[in-house]
This record gives sequence, C-alpha cells and structure tokens, in this order.
Amino acid sequence: MSWEDLCKSRAGIELAFDPALVMGWTDVTLSSTERGLHGGPKLPPLAPWRQLAMGREITFSLGPDAAPAEAMERAAAFTRRTLPMLLKGAPAAQAASEDVISVVRELVDITARDRHSTDILGRIVYDGAHITVSVGEKQGVLPHPDVEPGLYLVRRLVDDIGQHRGDENGYVTWASVPVR
Repeated sequence: MSWEDLCKSRAGIELAFDPALVMGWTDVTLSSTERGLHGGPKLPPLAPWRQLAMGREITFSLGPDAAPAEAMERAAAFTRRTLPMLLKGAPAAQAASEDVISVVRELVDITARDRHSTDILGRIVYDGAHITVSVGEKQGVLPHPDVEPGLYLVRRLVDDIGQHRGDENGYVTWASVPVR
C-alpha cells in the first residue's frame, strides 16, 4: 500500500498527502528499518529537528500567588506567545488567535476568583477545526452571564461551552472556539 493510499484510508477521512506531515503518524522511537520489521510501512528516516516538533496542545499552570487580574494577564501573555506555533498553517489563524486569547482571559478570570485547588491549570488543544480551551479547577458551576458578564463574550465567540468534574473534584470549564 502506498503512503497516499494509507493516508486516504486512515479512519475513512480523506486527507491530502504531504510527506512533510507524515511525522504525526510516525513512531520516532523506531528507525525506518525497525518500523518495517514490525509490519508497519517503511518510512524515510526523520531529521532530528523533525522529531521534536510541537504537538497540537498547549498547557499552562498558574500558582496560588497569582491574583485573578495577574493570572488573567499571565495566561493571556503565554497564550499570545505560544498560539502562533500551535496554529501554524491554519486558515484564519489570526482571527482565531484573538478569540482564543479573549476566551482564555475570561475563563482564567472566572476560575481564579472561585478556585477549588491551589493551581489554575489550562489547556488549549487544536484539532484542525476547533480550538478547545479548558481551565480548572473552579469551586462551583458556571454562573449565569448576568452574574458574570464576561460569559456573554465567551458565548459569542465559541460554538459550545461546558464543564466537567476535574481530578480534584472541582469543575473544569471548557469552550470550543471555531477556526473559520
């Protein structure tokens, strides 16, 4: 089976073949010869700098010393610096970046004022169509936007928003920002 056929048949998703993008499917711990021995397709060896590429997520942690306003600014500054690497080559990356930064600021602010745990943990994941921002852990459920006006902005910018229980039994708030 050729690489192009493999790419097209992968989970029934039609993909364009680009040898430079194959890295995401390559176990870089094995050489191309070892991959061939394990029944997998034989790939050209990857240059060392290609083995250390950025994944499709960003994580951040803000300690208990950060007041809500400072936590919000630090998270936004970190996101502003790292998001271009995450969205490299994405259509409408600039517009999506501004939306994501706004969502990060608001969710960190809401979480910092109602912390359940000592640290605020954030995660930003890009799947090709959406950027999911999750921030936790918050003491209680999300308030109504009339109580927390920043949620009006968040709801305007995202396709979906919700919460789930985190590892420390607080609430992790997530929002899905479309890349249009």
